[in-house]
Amino acid sequence: MNQMPFPHLFSPLTIAGKTIRNRIMSTGHDSTLPTDGTINEAYIAYQESRARGGVGLIVLQVSAIHETARYSSHVLMATEDRCIDGYRKMAIACHHHGAIVYGQLFHPGREIMETADGLAPVAYSASAIPQDRFHVMPREASVALIAEFVAGYASAAQRLEAAGIDGVEIVASHGYLPAQFLNPATNKRTDQYGGSDDNRLRFLQEVIASVRNATGDQFAVGLRISSREMDEQGLSLEATLAACKTLSTQLDYINVIAGTSASLLGAIHIVPPMTVDNAYLASDSKIFKDNLNIPIFVAGRINQPQDAEIVLSKSEADMVGMTRALICDPQMPAKAKAGLFDDIRACIGCNQACIGHFHRGLPISCIQYPESGRELVYGFGEVPRANTPKKVMVVGAGPAGLKAASVAKRAGHQVTLYEASQQLGGQVLLAQKIAGRAEFGGLATNLIRECELAGVEIKNNTKVDRLLVQQQQPDVVIVATGAKPYTPDFENHGDMQVLDAWQLLNNDEPVGSNVLIADWKCDWIGMGIAQQLAENGHNVRLAVNGICAGELLQSYVRTEMTATLHRLGVEVIPFMRLFGCDDDTVYMQHTASGEAVLLEGVDTLVLSQGHLPQSALADEINDLTEVHLIGDALAARTAEEAVFDGLNAAWNL
Repeated sequence: MNQMPFPHLFSPLTIAGKTIRNRIMSTGHDSTLPTDGTINEAYIAYQESRARGGVGLIVLQVSAIHETARYSSHVLMATEDRCIDGYRKMAIACHHHGAIVYGQLFHPGREIMETADGLAPVAYSASAIPQDRFHVMPREASVALIAEFVAGYASAAQRLEAAGIDGVEIVASHGYLPAQFLNPATNKRTDQYGGSDDNRLRFLQEVIASVRNATGDQFAVGLRISSREMDEQGLSLEATLAACKTLSTQLDYINVIAGTSASLLGAIHIVPPMTVDNAYLASDSKIFKDNLNIPIFVAGRINQPQDAEIVLSKSEADMVGMTRALICDPQMPAKAKAGLFDDIRACIGCNQACIGHFHRGLPISCIQYPESGRELVYGFGEVPRANTPKKVMVVGAGPAGLKAASVAKRAGHQVTLYEASQQLGGQVLLAQKIAGRAEFGGLATNLIRECELAGVEIKNNTKVDRLLVQQQQPDVVIVATGAKPYTPDFENHGDMQVLDAWQLLNNDEPVGSNVLIADWKCDWIGMGIAQQLAENGHNVRLAVNGICAGELLQSYVRTEMTATLHRLGVEVIPFMRLFGCDDDTVYMQHTASGEAVLLEGVDTLVLSQGHLPQSALADEINDLTEVHLIGDALAARTAEEAVFDGLNAAWNL
């Protein structure tokens, strides 16, 4: 008899009289799928996909408990009975597939990032202490308003219970309103809600008690809280633990996370990027588990079932949050339980389409699995069979071509994937060489595995031309031939070494001691190369054609990379457009003032100036058959667009 591969991960856990089938949790995270403050069909389908995939516990995105809690333009509101119908439909959909569902009760306090109409908000907090990250100056909440907040938590919990939701999680993490009352740096009150540890804890005690009194015994009441806010003005582990020791007798569980929304440094830990270690908060949750007598949940870069199993086997937690792993592969629990480890599409921590979409006001997705967040269009991962199978040539085995080939094959087409080089992966093979980006290589690994599972025929070292297309006589050719580095026109009147980013990453030739990177793209390429060179002992300046380095990156990724460059002594120069160079000077133009800027003492100029599509094949064969251009061959963008193009083109054959 074969033993279950992850005995701890797939053991049940009973909380408030209801049994959760395994220890895998999708933590509360914004999706930007709801459009009017209530749960809609798109959000139900999104969470139902995770329930179908075998997740044990789904914690829904935050539900605001008061009108002043609208911290974004698309937050769920649990302040009126009209919300109940949506929560009921969500509960039914997820329960049908065996998942337990909790809601999050939420007030951000001063942590308001946007409003629906763009006007600056009126924010309320424990005290009038400014918020650094969003530059909000809150009002001190009156005692009467605090009473409204407490009542709001209770009435919201009642509505969720009436809808059939299994429990609620009170959000005190990341510097939100309850944490603002707990923290002496943000609570300067002199009334019953401030001035001492007991008084600062009073608000949260009243909130928990009100929720308890408003709901039944089999309705779970938990608390999400940052063990450490990772900021010098934030709560320490000692302070948080002390508060939780007092609160734990009123709670069914505590969900441990880290960081604060109040500062750039602390916000990284809301959704930590790939530079952060896997399961890095397990040591914190272990302290809580050793000191408290209720179940402890933990999250933070737990992206693989083997990592989760280790956390559980070491009694560091009772439940593990694997949110991005489930966005990337909703079927991850089922695959892990079946022992199909190589088939799991592992999250790479890029943050681009999950939290990155949220920060841009866009619906959630995943660069590796664009079906996430688009379930109403692409279903739950099952590709519909083609009515008329076609012979399909896919040219180029980068992210776009790999996705197109796997989806087309799963639809029942006869698919052959051609790659001119020996290795599959396209630009991912270069991206993984950049400092701090090795995990990005998992994108290629996962897409190649999808092709293998689908049964795609792959031909390496095969350059496709008009003659080969004529010989094969396909019904469709999908051209995914990628891009090459763009070199702008600039005056070069000397002997300075000039390389593009690809040449540097391929180690085509040695680099001088003093390096200037001309970064038009303002993404992770210029920043990653700067880090790599600085770590290798070069003196590096990064001149970016934007307001800051990494301007196009998701903010947590940008912040982490900016911090690294600062520690390494890399000089970042914004508003720089490349004009020319000579023997040892690079000539720039300041894009705001229009004035010339001379950067002297340069040995090597590295160009990160974007890419040009390579689409000549499409022009050569468009009279022979049906042709589709995708990925960088269509327009040089990012891996996210490439994978989506591949999905969309193959889906619509």
